[in-house]
Amino acid sequence: MIDVKLQYEPIDIGEFFNKISNPHHGGNNLFAGTIRDITEDVQTTAIEYYAYEEMAIQELRSLAEEVESRFKADIIVVHRLGRLEVSDIAVLIGVSTPHRPEAYEGSRYIIEELKKRVPIWKKEFDHDKVRWGGIRDDGNH
Repeated sequence: MIDVKLQYEPIDIGEFFNKISNPHHGGNNLFAGTIRDITEDVQTTAIEYYAYEEMAIQELRSLAEEVESRFKADIIVVHRLGRLEVSDIAVLIGVSTPHRPEAYEGSRYIIEELKKRVPIWKKEFDHDKVRWGGIRDDGNH
């Protein structure tokens, strides 16, 4: 099972955990990436996410298919678009596998590759300026 989406609405962790739960799997890993208040010593007040939506969905699906094939996993990836405030969930990755190590490894692979490959950009606001960011070679955010 693979479910990837971009959405403007807040992410409901419970909804997506219920979708990914599989009675044949013992490893269920959910990673929630949130908006932090300080980035590189700069106070963040909000972030706006933009995407080349069609390509972003294709690339998210490709990542999920890689993990599904490698680990026999069920996968959910949801990324928010639009304006998010500090502490909002920007991305949720759920990986369910028969055993725990693969769930962790699959989740980590998706978030690291998402940062490198998926065409999603952010406009980061602080008190007096705006910075743009997006796909990065080093995967840092």
